[in-house]
Amino acid sequence: MKIEITRTKTPKEKPQGALGFGRNFTDHMFIMNFTEEKGWHNARIIPFGNLELSPACAVLHYGQETFEGMKAYKNAKGECFLFRPEMNARRSNVSNMRVCVPLLPEEDYINAVKTLVKTDEDWIPESENSSLYIRPFFIADDPFLGVSISKSYQFIIIMSPADAYFGALKPVGILVEDEYVRAVAGGTGRAKTGGNYAASMAALARAQKRGCGQAMWLDGIERKYIEEVGTMNIFFKIDGKIITPALNESILAGVTRDSIITLCKDLGLTVEERPIAIDELVKYAADGKLEEAFGTGTAVVVSPVNKLIYQDKEITIGDGEVGETSKNLYERLTSIQCGIGEDKFNWRVKI
Repeated sequence: MKIEITRTKTPKEKPQGALGFGRNFTDHMFIMNFTEEKGWHNARIIPFGNLELSPACAVLHYGQETFEGMKAYKNAKGECFLFRPEMNARRSNVSNMRVCVPLLPEEDYINAVKTLVKTDEDWIPESENSSLYIRPFFIADDPFLGVSISKSYQFIIIMSPADAYFGALKPVGILVEDEYVRAVAGGTGRAKTGGNYAASMAALARAQKRGCGQAMWLDGIERKYIEEVGTMNIFFKIDGKIITPALNESILAGVTRDSIITLCKDLGLTVEERPIAIDELVKYAADGKLEEAFGTGTAVVVSPVNKLIYQDKEITIGDGEVGETSKNLYERLTSIQCGIGEDKFNWRVKI
């Protein structure tokens, strides 16, 4: 795939100090178009700027879109890395199939990401716990108000230097959501599409009112089994074992989730992927067997959970501080991502 590069003539001043998350953007972005006649074509990198879309654009009315989250890192030698980009490319096509967006060959997806990161590599922050967040996304741009599958699309990548999402290893509280549901079997739960996140906003607002950072979803049928958290997959350390909900049609298959499971097994920990009921978890907590809980995701990496609020119960997890397992997994994973630690699983991709 040939990519035409047009560099900006007015580079932006890079942010200083705290970066936050998703507020500052690099000098360039990637765009590629799709039409039924030409397929995917016109791959280009241009200066970052606003998009020109029709008010009748399909994505604005019917939400036909998907997205991914990735990161680029730089080590002390100035070497740049991606982390398991092939998994994002593969998952992107899984999402696209679900909402009828045309598939993009994985090699073209990865090439686009690599080329854009290389173009703006001086934006990759080198401070501890920071990275260059990468947001590839697909949108339907057919200017037609009828409810139908769009005939044209754009594939776009933007990037933002960012600090850790919640703050590195800062424990968060989680509200167990028992009123709203995020997804059900047969729905779009395992696709990374914006509608899933729109469906989560009311629960997030409820969680924040209760002093929590996120909401944890129960299954949409029985409201009994734990599924995932708003922006994370969820793990529990129970009586020495690591337990996480088994993947199903309403749980996103996280890249970080898969990596953490691999690291846990490498550390000799027993990992169980299985349904876990909220009442079962409450009982484990009452019996003193709930030792740790943590979420995983590209933005947060590993996010310790220090409390759960379920109905009228507030459950403190462990001593309310960062658990040793959470800390160890965070340090091992970030050392691989940042090009410091041994990469025995060949997860790093050098740019």
